[in-house]
Amino acid sequence: MKKSVTCSEIRGQIRAPSSKSALQRLVAFSWLASGETEILNPDYCSDVAAAIGIIEKLGASVSRGSSSLIINSSRERYSDPSLQNPGDLQNIVRLDCGESGLAIRMFSPVVSLLEGTYELEAEGSLVSRPTGMITKTLSAFGVKISDNGGFPPVRISGPLKGGYAVIDGSLSSQILTGLLAALPAAANDSEVKVINLKSRPYIDMTIELASRFGCSIENSGYEVFSVKGRQKYKSPGRIEAEGDWSSAAFLLAAGALAGEVRVVNLRSDSKQADRAVMEVLKACGADIITGEGYIEARNPGKPLSAFEFDAADSPDLFPPLAALASRCRGTSVIHGAERLKHKESDRETSLITEFAKGGVKIESDGRTMKITGGSGIRGFSGDSHNDHRIAMALAVSALAGSGKVEIENAQAVSKSWPAFFEDLKSIGGNIDE
Repeated sequence: MKKSVTCSEIRGQIRAPSSKSALQRLVAFSWLASGETEILNPDYCSDVAAAIGIIEKLGASVSRGSSSLIINSSRERYSDPSLQNPGDLQNIVRLDCGESGLAIRMFSPVVSLLEGTYELEAEGSLVSRPTGMITKTLSAFGVKISDNGGFPPVRISGPLKGGYAVIDGSLSSQILTGLLAALPAAANDSEVKVINLKSRPYIDMTIELASRFGCSIENSGYEVFSVKGRQKYKSPGRIEAEGDWSSAAFLLAAGALAGEVRVVNLRSDSKQADRAVMEVLKACGADIITGEGYIEARNPGKPLSAFEFDAADSPDLFPPLAALASRCRGTSVIHGAERLKHKESDRETSLITEFAKGGVKIESDGRTMKITGGSGIRGFSGDSHNDHRIAMALAVSALAGSGKVEIENAQAVSKSWPAFFEDLKSIGGNIDE
């Protein structure tokens, strides 16, 4: 699918979609907790759909509604390997993670709690994303695990009983999220030592949500995590999925560039790392208004200023900040580019390549990205590289650019925000098929 976006004056209010990071965690915790959990404010992007599909394959009953997602789980009876699907080859239960990196990294430890053999499969870009961190980590806990030469699929035979491991957190915090979800339900106590942990706010989210389900995790300076085993996940009954700051960052950048946008369904006290976009918007001179449950970003009516920001803990901000920087006077500097290699695309290369087509110079040494802005992006024919955040970044940059920006493979937005282009059009975005 191709979308074309041209310079627009946007004005209006948009509801931020629910955080797929929070929703996927809530889906996993709801499966771990026997009984019924009602998740309010769901959005069914493809990553969330993958998580739901996994727990359905593991026996949960799921009812999808527009205002709530209801999950009924009886996890205990799925710990018996004789109850696995007898029609599967070699009695292996196959779980489809789609293109979700969080799903494969989080559910690998979670399903390793079970006896029997499970294979976590991947599609699209996830097929080429490395899984060595999963196999190394779970092997340290005594789980029998293998992959396809360092890539999906991942085959696991549990059960995970707890123990001790040292893991490298420099590339991703998602395997740690999976461990912290699984280890409270393990038979023994556990300790995880983490070296150079990135994306710490997402670990805060995991620990907070686990506590809402009755499980306690001790965090000692983000270096050692101590987890008592034999804890019981208990459904909170009803719990709300908060709005997504990763998606909202694109809308807020759009407001700063091309008019004014109020984004509702956001928590200003959120644990999400990408809430840090507010620091950048203020630094570059955008007008920001904060209210109860909403954030509003406005173009100040004068040139925006270049900014410097460390995105090591929030790498998903690189695409919306690149769009913002394209119109900021001077050279903006974003640190943490080493976090961009193993996303839906190689985002460092994708951003450099696509913005260059529109006349915006981006340089990177693999750690720091420099973006020379001012006049904005020119019209060109580009590609999302099948990456939802690249598609959104090109669209947002085009709002304050000159000429038509054509985006091939624009359907990639379905991974996190299927209605992105429709929502942008509803507030004045000039968007055509």
